[in-house]
Amino acid sequence: MASATLSKPRQDTTPLRRLRVVDASTWAKIGLAILCAGALFGYFAYPTYPTYDSFYALLWGRDLLHLHLPDFRVYRGPTEHPLAIAFGMLCSIFGQGGARLMVLGSIASFVAVVAGIYRLGRLCFGPVAGLFAALLVLSRFFVENLAAQGYLDISYVALIVWAIVFEVERPRRGAPVFVTLAAAGLLRPEAWVLSGVYWLWCAWPRRRGASLDNSKRLQWLGLALIAPVVWVCVDAIVTSNPLYSLSSTAGLAQELERTQGLSSVVASVWTFGVRIDKLPVILGALVGVPIAVWLAPRRVLTPLAALVLLIAVFVAEGAAGASVIDRYLMGASIVLLLFCAVAIGGWAMLQPGSALRRVWMVGAAALVLYGGVSVATTLSLSNLRTTLAYHEDFHEGLVAALSNPRVHAILKRCPLVSLPDNKLIPDTRWILDSVGQHDIVARSQARADAKKGAHHLEDRLSKGSVAVYPLGSAVFFEAIVDVGDDPRDQVPQAGYRRIYTSHYYAVYDNC
Repeated sequence: MASATLSKPRQDTTPLRRLRVVDASTWAKIGLAILCAGALFGYFAYPTYPTYDSFYALLWGRDLLHLHLPDFRVYRGPTEHPLAIAFGMLCSIFGQGGARLMVLGSIASFVAVVAGIYRLGRLCFGPVAGLFAALLVLSRFFVENLAAQGYLDISYVALIVWAIVFEVERPRRGAPVFVTLAAAGLLRPEAWVLSGVYWLWCAWPRRRGASLDNSKRLQWLGLALIAPVVWVCVDAIVTSNPLYSLSSTAGLAQELERTQGLSSVVASVWTFGVRIDKLPVILGALVGVPIAVWLAPRRVLTPLAALVLLIAVFVAEGAAGASVIDRYLMGASIVLLLFCAVAIGGWAMLQPGSALRRVWMVGAAALVLYGGVSVATTLSLSNLRTTLAYHEDFHEGLVAALSNPRVHAILKRCPLVSLPDNKLIPDTRWILDSVGQHDIVARSQARADAKKGAHHLEDRLSKGSVAVYPLGSAVFFEAIVDVGDDPRDQVPQAGYRRIYTSHYYAVYDNC
């Protein structure tokens, strides 16, 4: 009888095989680590400083740290954001380095947005869709540019995305979602509506025969009201007007001509959406919405409801007279990326080897190719790098101008500083470490007051001041930026002598 030898089957130990057995959560952790490393590299390689609103949050936080009540009634002051002011107070502990920490917070928020949209996509439609959603966020250079400049909107979007994630993980989860939305509501009031709708959803009878304790409803209502109550209280304490933020925001929007009618606001949804997400992604998302409803009718409800609410609130606010700005639609634009990811990667939810899956993969590849070609023909990375470099150069140039020995000596005996308009005021305040804005005046404000018959600011400037004038490209970024700006505010007046000049700034005085 022939003998037979039993041997252990050979195992496939090739590198490709070992990579295939790694689970999705491990890959997600590796991807997050790479993303964090890349974000830190960008933070140090392309140093920037906070934008206008963020700088004011930093200044107001520093005022509170020094036990001074902040002044929200400054010339063309931004809307105050309580959570941003609290973060600004923390950053200001580190002195002048606090400005860079403010930007780091925004960059960290961008990382949180990418991680959150991946988690949301994975929970709703699987890891492949989650991966494509994260890649789509990473390829939105509009959003990355805002993050690099320290915009507060990035943190707001991160909180909104993670609130949706928490709810998808466990429907009617309650407290974690309410607290996250409350934090978002302390950055932008749109989240108040989301908190209110979510409270109605949680308080609604869950199924026949099931009841919810009234005390639980009241607890959740208290959590839903945190943001508006805190915001109103801050306004009341600082300005004695609990609705100051709402009234001042509407007034400034009209002054700067940032308001639109209802039809224009609705049209802006498409215009801003294309600006942020780009046309191929918008088209992919429109295809992805019905596909998501077909593949995962229950799991799609929460992100789809959030998307509809975010768009509706944007339209309602704009129609009510608030500023209509592209970055105010960024929350909806980021959530919309999830549905484009479904159009690209939803094939992974189908049975392997099916004809529909193969056809879908070909169609998705065509969409990705179309998007890639569109980006390659329209995107200019050099322009993005130039914009960030300008942002750094303008701030560092102002630091050099105000710290010049001759300028510094004159400022000691003549502390009143004039600037072309409001844009450079927060930078100047931060550099000079000033409390309040009494000694920092916008020439555009002095001119506007003089037209109304009020010459107080003009008289103060004529008695002795230091005037800063942007030069070169800084003129178009920092001197003539709004509808009310007058080029004459950029021309040195008679009686002033030049005491400093550089590539971006000239400084004059009449002291």
